[in-house]
Amino acid sequence: MSESETPQNPAPPARPNEPRFPDGPRPDPAGSHFERRIRSFQPRRSRVTTSQADALQRLWPKWGLDIDGQRVLDLAEMFPGVDRVVLEIGFGMGEATAQMAADDPSTGILAVDVHTPGQGNLLGLAERGGMTNVRVANGDAIILLRAMLPDACLDGLRVYFPDPWPKKRHNKRRLIQPEFLSQVAGPLKPGALVHCATDWEEYAEQMLEVLTAHPDYENTRPDGGYAPRPAFRPLTRFEGQGLDKGHVVHDLLFRRR
Repeated sequence: MSESETPQNPAPPARPNEPRFPDGPRPDPAGSHFERRIRSFQPRRSRVTTSQADALQRLWPKWGLDIDGQRVLDLAEMFPGVDRVVLEIGFGMGEATAQMAADDPSTGILAVDVHTPGQGNLLGLAERGGMTNVRVANGDAIILLRAMLPDACLDGLRVYFPDPWPKKRHNKRRLIQPEFLSQVAGPLKPGALVHCATDWEEYAEQMLEVLTAHPDYENTRPDGGYAPRPAFRPLTRFEGQGLDKGHVVHDLLFRRR
């Protein structure tokens, strides 16, 4: 499943040599500071609505950040007044993220994506709902984990419906791999919850296999299998449409040892 929308009232394009969003997310925030690697995502610079562009222009300096790899984040300063902070990688148009933020204001959500319309949409949802516990990060989550997050700073990781890269030759681009799990283990506190969900059966099997085999994680399920969808993960309309078509969604809940 992919979360997308048909934009209404698209924002006017930038003039030549003019930044698309002068005060918003940069197209390539890390630039040449880091070596190129196999990416687990496809940057999508699709049409942005007027309301999304307005949110990016107004709210990005306050609630957005570019993943440039040039500084270490202070999550306590970034999320004042919360009890815990979780990292969400890939949030689509942000509806589920906004709902989780509204349902649990004591948890800060550092939400990472490269989809510009989704970034603007989530910022707008957060503002309209009064959710001050959301921060939107633009760029490569691997650089964020490697260079910008201190050890034992996160209380959880959420990866919902990542790109399944279904063609066998592209399987190496999937995010949930042993190397990624080792990378994220450092910023995760002991006991932090790792929650993945996918409706791609073969990818779910791979997730379960690599998480089970990794020494830094343990399954919360005594039977070692998949978990029921926890109440804190909203059922989005896109997921509901998939279920109506017979898709099977698998949730995986593991803890950092």
